[in-house]
Amino acid sequence: MFCSSSHLLLHRCFSTYTIPHSTSIAVRSSSSLQEIPKSTPESKEQGGPTSLLYSSTPFPPIKAAKRVVLVRHGQSTWNEEGRIQGSSNFSVLTQKGEAQAETSRQMLADDAFDLCFSSPLIRSKRTAEIIWDTRKEEIITEYDLREIDLYSFQGLLKHEGKAKFGVAFRQWQLDAANFNIDGHYPVRELWARAGSCWTKILSHESKSVLVVAHNAVNQALIATAIGLGTEYFRILLQSNCGVSVLDFTPQADGRPPYICLNRLNQLTTPSSPLAGGSSGGRKTNKRIILVCHGSQANAEVSFPNLGDQPMNMLGVIQAQKTAELLLDLTVNCIITSSKVASVETANAISRVQEAADCLGADCVPRYVEMKQMQNLDVEKVLGQSKQEATEVPQQPGWINGFEDGVVMTALWDQSGKAWESLLEELSDESEEEKIVVVVGHPAVHIALIGRCLNLSKEWMGSFHLDAGSISVLDFPDGPGRRGVVRCINYTAHLGRWSIPITRSTSDDEEF
Repeated sequence: MFCSSSHLLLHRCFSTYTIPHSTSIAVRSSSSLQEIPKSTPESKEQGGPTSLLYSSTPFPPIKAAKRVVLVRHGQSTWNEEGRIQGSSNFSVLTQKGEAQAETSRQMLADDAFDLCFSSPLIRSKRTAEIIWDTRKEEIITEYDLREIDLYSFQGLLKHEGKAKFGVAFRQWQLDAANFNIDGHYPVRELWARAGSCWTKILSHESKSVLVVAHNAVNQALIATAIGLGTEYFRILLQSNCGVSVLDFTPQADGRPPYICLNRLNQLTTPSSPLAGGSSGGRKTNKRIILVCHGSQANAEVSFPNLGDQPMNMLGVIQAQKTAELLLDLTVNCIITSSKVASVETANAISRVQEAADCLGADCVPRYVEMKQMQNLDVEKVLGQSKQEATEVPQQPGWINGFEDGVVMTALWDQSGKAWESLLEELSDESEEEKIVVVVGHPAVHIALIGRCLNLSKEWMGSFHLDAGSISVLDFPDGPGRRGVVRCINYTAHLGRWSIPITRSTSDDEEF
């Protein structure tokens, strides 16, 4: 059963918008999935804001740390056909989709989940069943996890939708937050539904939860968790069987938890996050790849007091693995911090790139431009913190450990200068397609992700990056417009040295 009236549950406070009341239908079986909540006359008159960061009642407090792992279903028959699915329940997994789910099962086989939530739609239920495998706990089917309701669009091929609905279809592609069909605002309704889902997910005492659902609803779950509004629809990508991770850390005195996006769109095949793609039908030909330098020597020293140290053996392996991941791409430019670990990582990438097309005896290596950028050097800024940093990069939300506002402001301001320089580099009109690899400290990359999303410094604690990880930012509308985040903190390419999806919570402190 789902709520007939709800507020979005976010942990930050912005302008408040109450979702209009609607008459809802309790659904417990997939056979009733074509039923859609019926709007009241009041809801049709109240269109709501065009594009706001929503707020309302904060997330409920939790007693122990909780990790929620989101997985999108595998490829479906309607994905393959290019048909608009929405919340319809007619498509099933293709053979490729079944294989994707099986690969996800293998990736998550050793992870300890307490329970699993699934959308009631066949394509997600089947994916959940494959991943959950022989675990004894029953999968919880949650109706609010169904895909976005697209009403008259559902079942149409994309070219049919364009021909039949014209202007409305174009708005769905380019301005989904304000898209209206059959008297409904589907994306706004979806954001409200995500709040209802979080209430149910967080009400369980479990410490590690698997949620298997869909592209749009997973986007809404991530966005509402970290305080982003409907204008961020299609900005945080979710590929078939892509895995995203959210960490919820309790606070004392019954306050809402800290929420951190630990990973976005971690895919089960190493080359997947770098595959060419599109957003809303727009092809991407400008890309920034953020590479966190490898682990440094004396990594047991409290972060960020590592200083300008070379990589340890693990860091060397991480750098080489990253270079191999980028092998199939033609990197135009590598921009790196001047710090030793970043330069070592950049050199590893450069060597592999220059040798990529040079397997013959008479071949001339391809030149890859490499530059150093001082505004990527943030170690000195972080080292100015007046407090002893006790958080290390392996812990979610470690950047929250810098409560010194001066340090955070300095980091944010410096990242702004770096971001402007990177966009200028990407804007070179002499190259139709351009890939820029940026190598630096995880802290500056977190700030650059915030810059890409047009956020403020207060959001930096909402993202997490590990040493050796990559994050991919695409610009389908050009560098002058907001980017699309294809993945964050991707580590699957590190193989046996990658960071596990779930972690032991046996030592978590209870509040």
